[in-house]
Parts: sequence; structure tokens; C-alpha cells
Amino acid sequence: MTDNELFHLLALVKIEGVGDIMAKKLINHCGSAEKVFQAKPSFLKNIDGVGKVLIENLKKASVFDLAKKEMQFLKSSGIICCSYLDENYPDRLKYCIDGPVLLFSKGNINWNNKKIISIVGTRQVSSYGADFCKKLIQDLAPLNPIIVSGFAYGVDIVAHQAALENNLQTIAVLAHGLNQMYPKSHKKYVSKMEQNGGFLTEFWSTSNPDKENFVKRNRIVAGISEATIVIESAEKGGSLITALIANDYNRDVFAVPGRATDKYSQGCNNLIKTQRAHLLTSAADLIYILNWEIQSNTVKPSIQKQLFVSLDEIEQKMYDYLLANGKTEIDQIALECDYPVFKTSSVLINMELKGVIRPLPGKLFEAI
Repeated sequence: MTDNELFHLLALVKIEGVGDIMAKKLINHCGSAEKVFQAKPSFLKNIDGVGKVLIENLKKASVFDLAKKEMQFLKSSGIICCSYLDENYPDRLKYCIDGPVLLFSKGNINWNNKKIISIVGTRQVSSYGADFCKKLIQDLAPLNPIIVSGFAYGVDIVAHQAALENNLQTIAVLAHGLNQMYPKSHKKYVSKMEQNGGFLTEFWSTSNPDKENFVKRNRIVAGISEATIVIESAEKGGSLITALIANDYNRDVFAVPGRATDKYSQGCNNLIKTQRAHLLTSAADLIYILNWEIQSNTVKPSIQKQLFVSLDEIEQKMYDYLLANGKTEIDQIALECDYPVFKTSSVLINMELKGVIRPLPGKLFEAI
């Protein structure tokens, strides 16, 4: 993106009455943000949703002064900018109709990694919730996912810390500009996060962490991820908003169940009860539902599977055999593992459900 393109995009999104959806519509019809400002009123008024007031607002020069000032801040602060038209814009967010026109980031974010999950939850996280979050991320570490959260107290910062401890990339989506960090007590994590991940926002340097901004940024948390995980939540809260947005984006949502009497389990239990979230009890649930495959060059598969699922003695024996011998017919598996053929089928089905093997045409099976 050139400086000229950035300048006009900044100006466009500052026009009163122009949100992300309208900005994209205007650019689509006119060809670029610059051409939106050059377009004649007679052309603009034929665009659905564009009226006299918006056309008048597009002629106000004050937005160019604001854009110039923000560009100076972005350049002096070493902030990376991308628009929804750029290749380095998060892939999944491009498919969200209300995705931000512009994103600002700091750090070392590698968008080539497509395994991205968001972890959200209450700021009043319990010891159980924190321990579950840490264990989940530790067990997912061999798959090298990106961990996204909101840098807030509670579940958010636990997720970021756990990601750093497991050498995973982690991204904080902020509800304010990159000229500040909120909460201030979390500044101590900034340097490490920028080394392996970083910070992402749609907000300008003039934006403070106002309440409405947190709700707005939740669509980015949900939009950039393959799945959203809710660790703990009360009956109402920002993490539930994120989960429902993820539902609207047709993304997978997972929720950790809790006791019916626990205040901060009500939100998760309701998500599961209303079938808006998959029940999540371990990393194996997420791996199976998302159909993630573990890369053999990261950790030995036999070790990886033991991290995620519990195999009984005969299941482990069959898994090790398939791992060593590749695609094998069911009769051969039974013979080599010294197990009755009529029982082998049910064992293989259970192993398939656990996500450690997969069936192939011709009654063949192979280890994943």
C-alpha cells in the first residue's frame, strides 16, 4: 500500500457516516479511496445507501488534516498498516463483511500460519480456568498455533503468557490506539509479545480504551481465527459477544463446561446447551473437530498422540503398528496385534473417534 493510498483510506474512514461496510462499498464502486473523493455527486447518489448528507460530508477537508496527522504518528512509531485489499491482511478477516478497512500492528506477526485460535473469557478467572487454559495451550504447542486474545485481565493475559511460555506466536487485539497500552500493568509483557507475535488494532492514536471499543474489537478477535474458545464466562459478558460473532461468521466455537452453580460457568454452559459451542474438555476435542493434523517433523507422532488422547493397551499397540507399517487392512492389523478380528473393528472405530487413525478405501487404516 502506497502512502497515497493510506492517506485517502485514513481520510475515508474518518468521514461521518462511513463505516467499514460503506467504505468498502464506495471503494468497490469508485475503484479506490482517492477516487471516492473525486467522484461527482451525480455518480455517488446512485450507490445504495449514499444520500445527500454523506455526499456533503465527503467534501469536508478536515478529514485530510486528521489523516495527515495520523500518518505522521504511524510512520514515527514504526507501525505496520494494511488494508483489506492487501495480501498481508488476515485471510479469514477478508471474508467478514464488517472487517476493518485498515489494521495497524506492531511486532512480528506471521500470517502464513493458518492455525489461529482465539481464547477469551472472564477477567475474574478461577484457578481452575487458568490451569485449564495453560494445559490446553501446552498440549496444543506441538501444532504451533497462533494464540489470539484481548490483553485484558483474567483469561486473556493467562492465554498470552501461556503462549509465550510455550514459544507460540500470540497476538493481542486492542481496543485503543497503539500509542498506549491498557491495562498499564501489562506493559511488562509487551517486549516479549512483540518478539513473537504482537499487537493489532483498528483504532487510531486518538482512540482511548472506551467501553464501546472493546465490543467493537471483538469482531476482529472472532474474525481472524479459525475457532474461538471461551474458558469461563458469566451469563453476560464480552467473551459471549465474541462467541456469538464467531457463530455469525460461521466459525467454530468451543466452551469449557463448569458446575451449574458457578457464576463464571453459566455463560459457557449456556453456549453448550443452546448448541452455539462445542463442549471442550481437552486439546483432543479441538484437534478432532477442526481436523488439525500434527506435523511429523515437529514431534514424534507417537509422543504427540499421547499428549492429546488416552489410548488403552490394545489401542496403543494398534496405533504403534500402523505408525510403523503404514496403510494396513483390518485383518492384517488383527493378526499382527494378536487380537480377535470381530473385536478389532470396534477398537479401530474408537481410535478413529479419538482422531488418531483414519479409514481408507478397501478396509485400510492408517495412523494420523
